[in-house]
Amino acid sequence: MEENLKRLNKFIGETGYCSRREADKIIEEGRVTINGIVPELGTKVSPHDEVRIDGKLIREQREKPVYLAFYKPVGIECTTNLDVHNNIVDYINYPKRIFPIGRLDKASEGLIFMTNDGDIVNKILRARNNHEKEYTVTVNKPITDRFIERMGNGIPILDTVTRKCKVEQISKYTFKIILTQGLNRQIRRMCEYLGSDVTALKRIRIINISLDIPVGRYRDLTDAEIKELNALIEPSSKTEEASLPKTETPKRSTEFIKRDDPRFKKRGHY
Repeated sequence: MEENLKRLNKFIGETGYCSRREADKIIEEGRVTINGIVPELGTKVSPHDEVRIDGKLIREQREKPVYLAFYKPVGIECTTNLDVHNNIVDYINYPKRIFPIGRLDKASEGLIFMTNDGDIVNKILRARNNHEKEYTVTVNKPITDRFIERMGNGIPILDTVTRKCKVEQISKYTFKIILTQGLNRQIRRMCEYLGSDVTALKRIRIINISLDIPVGRYRDLTDAEIKELNALIEPSSKTEEASLPKTETPKRSTEFIKRDDPRFKKRGHY
């Protein structure tokens, strides 16, 4: 029946094999078959279809999904590519196949979610209204009031201007910042623009989950945390609008950046 059909990338994500985004990639690479046939992107499948990746049969996930909070140490790469030295999957060595939600730069440390629920990745990355990420940052020069003000009001990097954000000085060289944006190496680039280099960067919160475990360790999210997290990332008119790229104008320029401009695809680690 029509209501039992799912898009192939969603089906693969729900099996815990990988995220929807990664599923699109392996579909494009021709590594997926449905009943022996290589499908196109957007194909829908039923519970009775035989879906294989690299010839291996995959099935819908029946067990309770895994949701972990992990304190990533400096030097660990947020990749599922096991050929990469010090990759996050080998480091954790979890008994089930899991992958990170989002990224955290190799030189950075702190909280990252790990899961085998490919569906939640999409929801978290889209829920930009309520997708706050909080960091403590140490720089190599004394922090001034002007530095805090400029960081909070937006910095021109990567052909755009960063969104306004909350910034608070903690000590002479350390400040706290809350982002709802995920530009490539955003915090480091913002500091560099103001003439400072980041010497330490730690993510201490993602949405409603705070870092409360030792470095290199992980814990399961509680049922209460997962329930609150799902409520915060639940699609609504506000979060749907917030998930769309904004047409931001770079400083010293009257150029408007269109929504389909490739510069909006610049997402990555911090």
